[in-house]
This record gives sequence, structure tokens and C-alpha cells, in this order.
Amino acid sequence: MGVPQLYYFTIRGFGEYIRLLFIDNGIKFEDIRYVYGSPEWDEHKKSMIFGQMPTLKHDGKEYAQTGAIMRHLARVHNLNGSSEDDATFLDMFFEGVRDSRMKYVMYIYMDQGTREELTQKTLPTCLENFEKLFKIHQGKFIIGDKPSYADYILFEELDAYTHLDAMILDKFPSLKAFWEMMWQRPNLKAYLEKRKADGVWINAIEKGMK
Repeated sequence: MGVPQLYYFTIRGFGEYIRLLFIDNGIKFEDIRYVYGSPEWDEHKKSMIFGQMPTLKHDGKEYAQTGAIMRHLARVHNLNGSSEDDATFLDMFFEGVRDSRMKYVMYIYMDQGTREELTQKTLPTCLENFEKLFKIHQGKFIIGDKPSYADYILFEELDAYTHLDAMILDKFPSLKAFWEMMWQRPNLKAYLEKRKADGVWINAIEKGMK
């Protein structure tokens, strides 16, 4: 089998969930990055499904859409729980975090609402729901003591929110402990520290970095 190729922009964005999954699980992949709005990307997107990224190519097959790629990798690499109930719970958690991300995106790109509204009301409401869900299963991760695909979107979103408010997780002890634990994961730590040192943007614009 060949090495999977992940196509995304030079930012974190939606592609970062997939990168984190690969890196944390020691899965070799080619991290192909395009500058947002570059001529190279404008040309390459013509050949891609839906003309957008992230896109995953592996063994002659092409996969598009963030959720589809994440679930595909979850099934292939046993990151989808151990039962149908587990898989459904993870899907529910994943979609809930995606909804939270879209509220964040509306602020970042559409200037919808204020930073204070987002960090003091909108996101805390979402985080309260995630905190309750996280406590349903005992263990360090969303389900038990083994990571799942949904852990990577949760971690990335929590990390993005701390750029807006460094104390935003203080009222959510389970989520904060999870976020801190993920930062120390052996396969992730060096990558995350380099990402921070390099100042890799979360979004296609600098807004949201500080």
C-alpha cells in the first residue's frame, strides 16, 4: 500500500484534524499544502472532487469532505470505538463540535457578533454541552482510554478557542484536562510546539490568532 496524501492549505483549518490523527497514531502520510488563493491552488482545484480541500488520496482513490475522510480513517485504523453505540456517540460528538466550529467561523470570516459574545456566551454554551458528554464515559478520551477520530476535532477546536480567551476552559475541568493531556501526547508534542513557534494560522486570515 502507498502512503496517503493529504491535500490542504498552509493553515490549520479543517485539515488539521486529519493531520493530528495521522501524527498521533504514527501513520505516515504526505502533507501537501497550498497557499490559500495561490495560482497553484486555483489550478489544482479544477481536478478535485467538489473543487475543495481537505482531500485525501490513497492507492488510486480520492476522498473529499472532512467528516467523510475522518470516518474513513477511523474505520481503517480502528479509531471508531468498539460498538455501534460507540460509533454513533462519536459521530454525535463530532457533529456537535462541527456546529460549534461554524459559530466560530461566522465570527472569524463574517464578523457576526463580537469577540466578547463569542467567548462569554456562544462558545461556553457549546463547551458546557461537550463537558457533559465527555463525562458519560470514564477515561482520558471521549470514549475510555483509547483515542478515537472525534478526539482530534475536539482537541483542535479547544486549542483554537484558547487563542481567543486563554481562560475559556477554566470552567470545564474535564475538557481542560483533556486539552492539556493531548498537548503532552508523545507523537503530538513536538509537532504542536513547532506549530506554535511557527505561528501557523488557524484560519485563512490572521483573526483568531490572538
